[in-house]
Amino acid sequence: MTTHLQASLFDQTDEVRLAPLDGLRRTHLGSGAWIDLLPGWLSGADALFERLAAEVPWRAERREMYERVVDVPRLLAFYGAGDPLPHPLLTEAREALSAHYAEELGEPFTTAGLCHYRDGRDSVAWHGDRIGRGARQDTMVAILSVGAPRDLLLRPARGGGETVRRPLGHGDLIVMGGSCQRTWEHCVPKSTRAAGPRISVQFRPHGVR
Repeated sequence: MTTHLQASLFDQTDEVRLAPLDGLRRTHLGSGAWIDLLPGWLSGADALFERLAAEVPWRAERREMYERVVDVPRLLAFYGAGDPLPHPLLTEAREALSAHYAEELGEPFTTAGLCHYRDGRDSVAWHGDRIGRGARQDTMVAILSVGAPRDLLLRPARGGGETVRRPLGHGDLIVMGGSCQRTWEHCVPKSTRAAGPRISVQFRPHGVR
């Protein structure tokens, strides 16, 4: 797969490694929802992007929407509990997140879903991860972003309130926790600006999609 990633001026290394998670900063959104953010958690993120873009068995999907079948506007891959992840760094990241949030979450992160946004035309619509336990229980979804930054937007699920915008890429980490999947929605909108490719890796506990 051909990608055209403009490298970050602040991440000029091929050594892929994680920083400590003690730099996480929490923002309370309301209704029991919160997000933790750690910019640049991963050094060498552009090198990891190139590996994942080239080596992950990406698949294109079609889904029924609005009474017709349409192309999903991004490429996808999914690794279930027990599946080997496509790079050792992702295993290390999942273990570090599981250890950091062990007391608060009460269980480990077990799965990894990957999305490849090839350019500004790729997107994901407003949604919450409510398939399975996320529809009725507080949970967490941790997202590691590599490649060019794209905006992640969050808004209250019942309308009203302020939309929260966080540009994520080049090794940034965001964790959505508490009631976030039930009481808030998130999306990656299409962009009319020139947007380079981005890959997001979503770590989730068992039974949350």
